[in-house]
This record gives sequence, C-alpha cells and structure tokens, in this order.
Amino acid sequence: MTIPASVLDLSPIPEGSDAATALAHSADLAVHAEGLGYHRFWMAEHHNMPGIASAATAVALGFVASKTQKIRIGAGGVMLPNHSPLVIAEQFGTLATLYPDRVDLGLGRAPGSDMATARALRRGMEANDSFPRDVLELIGYFDDASDDPRAIHAVPGVGTKVPVWILGSSLYGAQLAAHLGLPYAFASHFAPGALTQALHVYRETYRPSERWPKPHFMLAANVFAAETDEEAWFLRSSAEQAFVNLRTGRPGKLPRPIERFHEIADPAALAMVDQALSVSATGSKRVVRQQLAELIDMFKPDEIILAGMIHDHDARKRSYAIAAEALAEIAGPAAEAAE
Repeated sequence: MTIPASVLDLSPIPEGSDAATALAHSADLAVHAEGLGYHRFWMAEHHNMPGIASAATAVALGFVASKTQKIRIGAGGVMLPNHSPLVIAEQFGTLATLYPDRVDLGLGRAPGSDMATARALRRGMEANDSFPRDVLELIGYFDDASDDPRAIHAVPGVGTKVPVWILGSSLYGAQLAAHLGLPYAFASHFAPGALTQALHVYRETYRPSERWPKPHFMLAANVFAAETDEEAWFLRSSAEQAFVNLRTGRPGKLPRPIERFHEIADPAALAMVDQALSVSATGSKRVVRQQLAELIDMFKPDEIILAGMIHDHDARKRSYAIAAEALAEIAGPAAEAAE
C-alpha cells in the first residue's frame, strides 16, 4: 500500500508569460494530477512576488476546484499572521460549502513576504506571538454552532469541520502541531535544515486528538523528472535560478532553463541552492524512483507532497506523470509483501 502523494503548486509565472496563463496552467495541472491519482492539490500564499500568481489563495483554489471532480484542494499554506482568523474561516468555509469533503487548510506562521508588504496587508505586527491563539480561534469557527447568542460564527464555515494542518520549517511548528494534535507538513522542499529534528519532536511529543489519534506527517519534496537525467537537470535549472534570484533580493518570473547551470553558477550560490533543494528527486524515472524511495524510507512520512517549479507547462505535467509512475513502482513491492 503506497502513501498518498499530492501536488504543491505556487502557480509560477514563467518568463515570457503572465498571471492569467499561470492560473490557467494551475487548473490544468490539477485536472492532470487528478487523472494521475494524486490525493491533494495545494496552493501557497505569497505576496509581492512577480513570479507567483497564488497570492489570493482561496480564490485560486476555488477556480481549481471548479475544474476538478474529486481531488482534495487546499492551502499549503495560508500565512495566518496576514489575516483575521474569521476571514480565513469564511473563505475556506465557503470553499468547503461549495466543494464538500474536499477542502484542507494548512496554516503557516511566516508572513510570506517582506515587512513592507506585511504592512501593506494592513496587519498589525505585534511583538507577542498570537499564532497559537489564532489557530485555535480559527478551528473553533469550523466547529458546530454555539448556543451562546453572543458567539461569533463564520457563515459559511460553521459546522464544516475543515481539516487544519500546521506547516513549518522549524521546531516551532512541530511543537505546536504536536501540542494541538494536528497533522504537520514540513517545508523541506526549500528549507530542509531542521527536518530530522522537527520530525522527531513532532512524533515524540504528539498529543492525540479526537480527529487525529496518531501523528500525521507530510514530507514536501521537489521533483524534476524527464525522459533523461540530462533533461531533468536542465528543467531544474529554472528553480535553481529563481532561488538564487530570491535569496539575492532579485525576485522575478520563473527563469527559462539554461544548459550546464552547475558549471557556470557562482560556487557560493550553488552551495546555497544545493542545500535548499537537497530534498529533491531529479532525473529519469529510474533515478526519481530511487531518490523518492530513499526519502520515504528515511523519513517514513504518512504522505508526500511534490513541488515542481518547471518553466514549460507540458514538461511540468510530464514530470508529475513520471513521478506518479515512479511512486506506483515503489509501492508495488510493498503492496505485494503485504498480501
């Protein structure tokens, strides 16, 4: 029996394209992923990013949901410090009302932007950390209606019981998810440094909840799959360039891939990229199968979610198709052994 595999999409805006095309491609990718048997299709909130079209995450997810039939849709994630918990409950409660039993809500603590953008979002930057309180408030809005006439209700939202996940790349999220008895997704696709320690903390300190009696961990990994190893590394160069541009204060649209990036890149920048993208599977199906199997064996996730920042839309769809084939082959021996 294989673990569920999902897609994480930032609705990348490639060089030479625009946001409208990026969002249309996201919907097309979701339809493609659904046909391949992927379990979830998540989108992430980023602001003031010229290369990412998923800033209004709930709106983008509504568009994707309208084009698909059964794949779960969700935020991976919404950056809660940017928003009122009530507003997010109404947004995702509306999605859950329109698309019952298909909606997830992953919550992050980072602002997902710089401080100037955070101020433009009109959220107060409090010195104290209100994230745990805001998470509990938000979950409460999805519960059944209270009899208290003074209670505030999210309409739509009340009674939808939207599953809430905690996202993170540090020990903080792991500790909070464990304390609240919530599923946990680690952002190892771009910040893997604390992955092993955070996963240990989450599993060892987990407090069972009614909905989640056991810890439930989702591993995020990049995938760049193609017919040959050389082509896969060529496709990966777009994400590598984008990461360097972001880290050096030059965010932009997703660059076109280039040949021999590892030969021409600045060594310091290349080391930074290699560390950030170390939780990745890059190559032909054989190589991707081996690398994904190693990640699954090492971290033993309950689910895996795959990100793939690839410039060409058809190549990105093919990458996810190859990854799905690789995961099915990984599951084959395990499934046979269980019979």
